Amino acid sequence: MLPLLMLQGRRTRARTPRLPEAPGARHGVLVGAAPGAPLRVLGLGESPVAGVGVARQEQAITAQFARALARRTGRAVQWRACGRNGATVRDALAQLLPQVPPEPVDVLLVAFGVNDTVAFRPVGAWQRDVLALLEHLRARCQPRLVLLSGVPPMREFPALPRPLRWVLGLKAAALDRGLAALAREHAWLYHVPLVLDSRNDAALAAEDGYHPSAKGCEVWADLLAAAYMGVK
Repeated sequence: MLPLLMLQGRRTRARTPRLPEAPGARHGVLVGAAPGAPLRVLGLGESPVAGVGVARQEQAITAQFARALARRTGRAVQWRACGRNGATVRDALAQLLPQVPPEPVDVLLVAFGVNDTVAFRPVGAWQRDVLALLEHLRARCQPRLVLLSGVPPMREFPALPRPLRWVLGLKAAALDRGLAALAREHAWLYHVPLVLDSRNDAALAAEDGYHPSAKGCEVWADLLAAAYMGVK
């Protein structure tokens, strides 16, 4: 199947619109009614964290997660997003880690997987990359809670043709199982499965059929916020 998969991959890249990273500030503060200092949220990840697929940064996953937290907790939330389109976890060590301010945060959201899936990163190497990044982040910003967003279910991506969709879906699921295993091995990590069925709800996908839309990020953010409320 390899020649067919390679052909489908080239055709998909050629046909899929190249969406930019959304404009706007990658940090902000949401006012809350409850007393106390703001919850400090840091999002680190690939294209959805960078705002690909949405019109403005406040529609991207980190800002939407902050909004969902503010709604559920009533607290003010101070958020910052450090993302890069096309980044793998290994890329993040060199390119995104230097962007992270060396200051404590309450919630660290880590969201990778699509680019490592496309690169067919072996599960063991993926786990080592993730753990190395997390250890650096733990030393740099002492997060009170680390949420590992599940690897996006690539079997649901409308832009991908069959059988490429099936193969990448299987690989994404394998990486996600590796991520869940890391969370079971390290008590300071919490894995949050990502369930976005954009084949049955087209509004969850951006116009390229590859990235989450603003609505998709809103659904994703609610999943993350619910997980936070369960483990905080």
